[in-house]
Amino acid sequence: MTRPFLSIIIPAHNEETRLPRTLGQIFAYLEFQPYSSEVIIVENGSSDRTLELALEFTAQHPSLIVIHEEKRGKGNAIQRGILSARGEYHFICDADLSMPIEELHKFLPPRLEGFDIAIGSREAHGAIRYHEPAYRHWGGRAINLAIQILILPGLNDTQCGFKCFHADTTRDLFRLQTLTGWSFDIELLYLARRKKLRIKEIPIQWYFDQDSKVNAVNDALRMISDIFRIHINALRGKYGPTS
Repeated sequence: MTRPFLSIIIPAHNEETRLPRTLGQIFAYLEFQPYSSEVIIVENGSSDRTLELALEFTAQHPSLIVIHEEKRGKGNAIQRGILSARGEYHFICDADLSMPIEELHKFLPPRLEGFDIAIGSREAHGAIRYHEPAYRHWGGRAINLAIQILILPGLNDTQCGFKCFHADTTRDLFRLQTLTGWSFDIELLYLARRKKLRIKEIPIQWYFDQDSKVNAVNDALRMISDIFRIHINALRGKYGPTS
């Protein structure tokens, strides 16, 4: 089969409410793009109709692939989707589509060149946040400060759910990935820096979703614990030699 230009990977856990709208917007956008594409939904551990609804969309959209993964965890779903993707570029996308899909062109050639990983940033110059409560914004900044101090200096928004990977240079990162939860982004970016890959932050428009599943306190504590796990993994040689 001809390799598509773009693979969009969407992790979906209990997303029966948001997923149909998101898929409708994505396919409406892709219909008018000059490149070939595939969309991969990785449904993992849902207790609602997420899997059923996703499968219903395949009847109308042959480029849609639905993967059922029993194990929960966003990082686990992303890893499964990426390693199943065939595209030249792999774009991971949150199911709430808090970044309008029209922003996607910022992450791809010809708009963007000379990168291995492009990460959506709500903090880069030109980014705009909509409707985010002040406590969530400053809580997020505090978490990012900890991430910068402990492991990834210079990256202002590692946790935004929209990232693009050049498949040929980044696929091995996902084979080395060990974290299966919310902190998988941090591990992947850490691995990318070990391999001296090119990371670019892309300013985006981003809309706060009141139904967000992020628990700021619990997730922050878990991330800090995971950061120390990453450092321990590196000391034990689990990631191989640095480039």
